[in-house]
Amino acid sequence: MTQDSSHQFNGPAGQVPPPYGQPYGQQPYPPQPYGYGYPPPRRTNGLAIASMVLGIVWLYWIGSVLALVFGYIARKQIRERGESGDGMAIAGIVLGWVGVGVIVLVAVIGIAANA
Repeated sequence: MTQDSSHQFNGPAGQVPPPYGQPYGQQPYPPQPYGYGYPPPRRTNGLAIASMVLGIVWLYWIGSVLALVFGYIARKQIRERGESGDGMAIAGIVLGWVGVGVIVLVAVIGIAANA
């Protein structure tokens, strides 16, 4: 059996061969002086928070309508500004529509009972 000499590492003894395609003794990139750091956290949209809270609380069902208004405005602002809070805005919208559905259901039952 013969060995192919092209697969042998001919560098100094005890050193690991360089990665494929990289010349011996060179680093691919210079080391970063202060590390890479983290990107700054994105702000959460305040109207998204208000929409979710009003959707949960309902406040005599007026909160449901406000949750819808704030939720739709918040989603537009989030797309324009790149903020976070889209999930909270969606939750506020869903809870707002549930509240409006309850208002309509109570009104229909009330009208049917008095007729």
